[in-house]
Amino acid sequence: MSRRLLGVAAVILTTAATQAPPAPIRIDQAGFETTGPKTAVLPSTQAGPLAWTLTDARGKVVASGETIPLGADAASGESVHRIDFGSVRAAGSGYRLHVGTAASHPFAITARPFAPLAKAAMAFFYQQRSGVPILPAFVERKALARPAGHAPDIATCFAGRDQKGVKWPGCSYKLDATGGWYDAGDQGKYVVNGGVSTWTLLDLHERLAAFGDANAFADGRLALPEHANGVDDLLDEARVEVAFLLAMQIPDGTKLAVAPDAGIAGKAITRFETIDAGGLVHTKIADENWTGLPTAPADDRQTRFLYPPSTAATLNMVGVAAQCARIWRSIDAVFARRCLTAARRGWAAALRHPGLLTNSDFTGSGGYGDPDVRDEFTFAAAQLYATTREPAFLDRLRRDGVFTDPGADIGWGSLRLAGALTLATSPLPAEDRATLRSRITGIADTFVEEGRHSGYGIPFAGTNYPWGSNSTILNRAIVLGVAWQIDPKPAYRAAVVASMDYILGRNPLDRSYVTGFGVRPMQHPHHRFWAASADPRYPAPPAGVVSGGPNSAAATAPGPMQGCAPQTCWVDDYRAFTVNEVAINWNAPLVWTAAFLDATQGR
Repeated sequence: MSRRLLGVAAVILTTAATQAPPAPIRIDQAGFETTGPKTAVLPSTQAGPLAWTLTDARGKVVASGETIPLGADAASGESVHRIDFGSVRAAGSGYRLHVGTAASHPFAITARPFAPLAKAAMAFFYQQRSGVPILPAFVERKALARPAGHAPDIATCFAGRDQKGVKWPGCSYKLDATGGWYDAGDQGKYVVNGGVSTWTLLDLHERLAAFGDANAFADGRLALPEHANGVDDLLDEARVEVAFLLAMQIPDGTKLAVAPDAGIAGKAITRFETIDAGGLVHTKIADENWTGLPTAPADDRQTRFLYPPSTAATLNMVGVAAQCARIWRSIDAVFARRCLTAARRGWAAALRHPGLLTNSDFTGSGGYGDPDVRDEFTFAAAQLYATTREPAFLDRLRRDGVFTDPGADIGWGSLRLAGALTLATSPLPAEDRATLRSRITGIADTFVEEGRHSGYGIPFAGTNYPWGSNSTILNRAIVLGVAWQIDPKPAYRAAVVASMDYILGRNPLDRSYVTGFGVRPMQHPHHRFWAASADPRYPAPPAGVVSGGPNSAAATAPGPMQGCAPQTCWVDDYRAFTVNEVAINWNAPLVWTAAFLDATQGR
C-alpha cells in the first residue's frame, strides 16, 4: 500500500452518472446461491418486526415473513432489521425484497453466483504483472492492454539520503528483479506483501480438492499467455510472483552495510555495520520518488532501487519458497529444488540476522514497517515443516507455541495464523494436530459469534475498521473456510457467505466494493493505470478488483468523511488512497473466498 502526501482532507467526492441510486434494503448485489443462506438488511428505527415480501421478475409475491429487529449498530451508525429468506431456493432473476414502500435492487438466485467473481478476481493479477506487455487477447477490453513496464527491472541498493537525512552507502551489486506483480496502485514491488498474497493463492490451490473442485483453475480456465501449457492456471499466475521473490535474494558471500537500528521505534540510525548478507532478501524494488497519477508503467522514468533487506522480507520468501517446493515437485522438479534451496538459504540467513527490521524512511514507495518478526519465523518454519517434515522445524514450532496459540488474524504483518492454517491440514503428530485444530475452530466460533452481534452480520465486531478493512474481513473468511474443512459446520460456511455479502453490497453504503459486480460497484480506484477518472486517456478498471474499503481513521480527519460511522468511512474517489486503493493482498483473499464458496456450493 502506498503512502503519498495526499490526505483525506483533499478528497473531493466523485459521483458516477452510471450508478444506480441507493436502495433502502441492502443485499448482495451479485446474487444469492439457490441452496445457501440469504439475508438482507433494512435500516429502521422501528422497535418491532416489519412485514416483508419477496417478488419475482413478474411482480408475483413468492415469499413473505417478518424482519428481525436488532436495534442500534455502532459500526454502521444505524438501527437495523435483518430479513432472512433462505427458504427460497428457486433459481431466477429479477427478485426484489419489499418492506412497505421500501424495496431492494433486483437480484438473482443462481446455483453458482460466485464463479464469475473468482475468475475475474484472478484476472487482476495478470493485469498487475510487471516486465511483460499486457496483451489485448487476455483482457476484457482492449483499452486495458499496455506495453511492458520496467523491462528490465535491474537495480542496485539505494544510495543517498532518506527522508530523515540519513545517508545510505549503497552496494556494489545489482539484482535483476524483472517480473512479478506491481503491489497496488503504485508501481513498487514488495516482498512482504508479495509473500502473503502468494501464500493465499497457493494455499487455495492446495485446498481446492478438499473443497470439492480441484479443477477450479485448471489449464485453460483463465485468460493467460501460459494457457494450454498443461499446468493449472492459478499456479501459472502464482509462479510469476514466486520467481520475483526468489530474484530478490542476495547472493551468497555478499557483504553489505546495513543499519542495525533501522525500524526500531524511538531509535535514530547512527551507524552502519557490514554483515554477511548472503541469503537475505531485499524488502522491495521501487521508485526513488512517487510517480504522478496517472502514469502507465511503461512511462515511469523514475530511478529504481533495491531497498535494504530485512528479516521479515527474508522469511516471507522462505515461507513461499517452501510452499513452492512441495507444490511444484510433481510439476517441475527443477523449479521445486530451486525454491527449496532458496528457502533453506533464507532460513539460515534469518537465523544469523533475526532482528533486521524494515526501514520505512524512504519516499516513493510504501514502508511496510514491522517491529515484530516472531510471526514471520513461525510462518516460515510452518511451511518448511509442511514441505520437509524435518524434526528441527517441528521443534521450532513447538517452542513458538503455535499449536496452542495460533494467532488471531491474517495480514501482511501478521503471518502466524497463516502458518497455523497450513499446519492444521498437514501431517502432524496426533496431539499437536488435535490441539491446533481445536484452537482454529475455536477462532472460527468466535468469528461466528461476532457475526451474530454485527448489525450487517459480518464476522467482525467492534468499530475499528483499519486501512484495508475489506481484506481483514476476507482473511477472516479464509479462517472460517479452513475451519469448515476441519469440521464442516454450516455456521462456518454461512459466515463466509456473510463476509462476501458485505463486500458485494450488503453494507450501509449499499455499494459493491468490487468493480464490475452489482448495480452500484466501486468504479474509481486509486491506481496509476486504471485511472480514467483522472485522465480519460487511461482505462477504467477491469471487473473483479476489490477496494480497500472503510477506514475508520477518516472519522477524525478533516474532510468529507469527518464524523463518519466506521462502516461508512469510504468514498469512491481515485484520490482517496486511504480507503480506495487496490492491492494484491486484498484481491488474493477475494479469490480465495469466492473460489471456496463456488467449490463448496450445495454442501
